[in-house]
Amino acid sequence: MADQASMSSLSLEAAQRGQKAAVMTAPDPDDPLAAKYGDAGLVASQAVSGRVWTRVEDLNASFSDKEVLLRGRVHTVRGKGKSAFIVLRQRTATLQVCLFANDTTVSKGMVKYASQITRESIVDVEGVITLPSKPVEGCSQSDVELQCRGIRVISRAAVLPFEVTDAARSEADVQAAAEKGEVLVTVGQDTRLNNRFLDLRTPANQAIFKLQSAVCQLFKDYLLSQGFQEIHSPKLIAGASEGGASVFKLDYMGTPACLAQSPQLYKQMAITADCERVFEVGPVFRAENSNTHRHLCEFMGLDFEMAINEHYCEVMEVVEGVFEHIFTGLATRHSRELAVVGQQFPFSMPEFKRLRLTFAEGIKMLQEGGYPD
Repeated sequence: MADQASMSSLSLEAAQRGQKAAVMTAPDPDDPLAAKYGDAGLVASQAVSGRVWTRVEDLNASFSDKEVLLRGRVHTVRGKGKSAFIVLRQRTATLQVCLFANDTTVSKGMVKYASQITRESIVDVEGVITLPSKPVEGCSQSDVELQCRGIRVISRAAVLPFEVTDAARSEADVQAAAEKGEVLVTVGQDTRLNNRFLDLRTPANQAIFKLQSAVCQLFKDYLLSQGFQEIHSPKLIAGASEGGASVFKLDYMGTPACLAQSPQLYKQMAITADCERVFEVGPVFRAENSNTHRHLCEFMGLDFEMAINEHYCEVMEVVEGVFEHIFTGLATRHSRELAVVGQQFPFSMPEFKRLRLTFAEGIKMLQEGGYPD
């Protein structure tokens, strides 16, 4: 009964939030600045305005005193009296947007309208970039802020099952609050997965997907620079393509078939066809009945195959080069994404160092480490 009462209370609160947020969607017709705010009409591709939207992640001190147009989601919003502050989020980047009623560039009606925009709504904001007296805490673009001169809701969000700010909270933040006697809201895994589209909006998840893309791109870039070519092998095949792993079987128009466990056979065919050096980035399917963290039924494989002139060390050199290029590329070209992930899931970025051991050296290390057999 207590749980039911709690859920009813939450539902009522959510409904009230929704009603409150929907109070003001259009400007006051008597407001001299009415043309500067209000919900926009449906995007219907009727005209090309020529307007240019600036990326939030590109904003820095060099934009000071410049007018910009931004599009992003309302991450947080708070209003009080004649002022309102919005944290605008665009993927992993966040920026503080300020509104101060002065009846010249910002009206009281505009402040009221901005204060009632629901979180996660998509908005267009235009204004002037200024430099704050001190860094803006909690925003990635901490050395700048936007003085709003116009704001329109492009897509107004309904009441959400959870707040993205709660889903983006780290365990360290929750623990620190608990030590002070405070309770911070957290979002369970089931709730996240049932609303995956919303969970993927957290800065950490956005950064993870960017890093995943970066790893594949760095893998391709290095191999292409070494004379490799990309291939695309079939994934719906007649029989097992690799021993040692079970297959997902299926019926293909009355004929037995299965999902490919590996591109191995096709890579080797390409080599015997004189392609010399090939690689593939593609899905791999393995019907492994395992619940461990080291076994997946479906994953993206990064594979390469090459002809050897005289020694397998030629392959080792490519493997070392691939890993070095990926680790160096992530550290130098994607440090921002790594930092965003680290804010929610703290970790230390490993440094790749080339190391080769002979079989005898490896056995010796195992024996010295307490594994005599």
